[in-house]
Amino acid sequence: MFKKKAGVATDNQVVLVMTAPAVILMIIFVAIPLVMGVQISLTDWNGYSQNSNYIGFANYSKLFTDPMFLRAFRNTVIYGFGSTLFQTILGVLYALLLQRGFALRGLTRTIVYLPAMIAQLLVGYVWYFMVQYNRGALNDIVMLLGGTKLDWMGVGDRAVLIIMIINTLNFCGKAMIIYIAGLNSIPDMYYEAASVDGANGWQQFWNITMPQLIPAITTSTLLNLIGGLKMFGLVISTTGGGPGYSTHSLSSLINTLYFSYQDAGYASAVGVVTFVFIMAVSIIIRWYLARKEAAAQ
Repeated sequence: MFKKKAGVATDNQVVLVMTAPAVILMIIFVAIPLVMGVQISLTDWNGYSQNSNYIGFANYSKLFTDPMFLRAFRNTVIYGFGSTLFQTILGVLYALLLQRGFALRGLTRTIVYLPAMIAQLLVGYVWYFMVQYNRGALNDIVMLLGGTKLDWMGVGDRAVLIIMIINTLNFCGKAMIIYIAGLNSIPDMYYEAASVDGANGWQQFWNITMPQLIPAITTSTLLNLIGGLKMFGLVISTTGGGPGYSTHSLSSLINTLYFSYQDAGYASAVGVVTFVFIMAVSIIIRWYLARKEAAAQ
């Protein structure tokens, strides 16, 4: 009996030792900064001075009337949910196409996935030189075809959609890899049985492929949604949040409030709200997709 208890204690110690590094890192890089951010959000600190004043929840109440924050919040929803929707569609299409055996399939997969390995900031600068008004690649093509130049990023709503499209193209390869793994886990006998029963390609896709892909959809949706909601690099490198503040995401707005407006307290309040918003959305989406996954089994 004593040996059995000793064995249990040893197993618990192993678990503790294995999880301790991750817990310590989470405390240092997540918990402590979050607590400090909440503390700063309750002050009027400018980010540089040694002095600050406690102002309570004034920064948080300001959020609901600040047009810059409301615009950034709207843009963040578009970047997150819009990119995730189109990444899912493109990812499934790429996966279905590139799962088939053909020459250079591996090279094609690599080309589609490659942008996801490059930093958003660098991808944004490449696209900036493509969409800029003067000597931009897109305008050169338009003029070559006899059209007139267009200021692609000169209108806020259009610029937001372009940034969303760039993010979609940048990370659809990541979704593709997840869906290819999901497709490879589906037994061939399901399709063989459906063919014997006379099911056509669309019926097989809708009744076999899609239900079996729900675990992959859950993983891909959460990863892409979180990535889109915390978008920073693409906004900074393509528009810098402009024209005006019309393309800011919440993450880029935090940067602007801190370094340009020197309002660290308000920037911290935006950061705390961003954290809570992304966490809440992730929990809700995970709960919803888990129910769909359980229903499909």
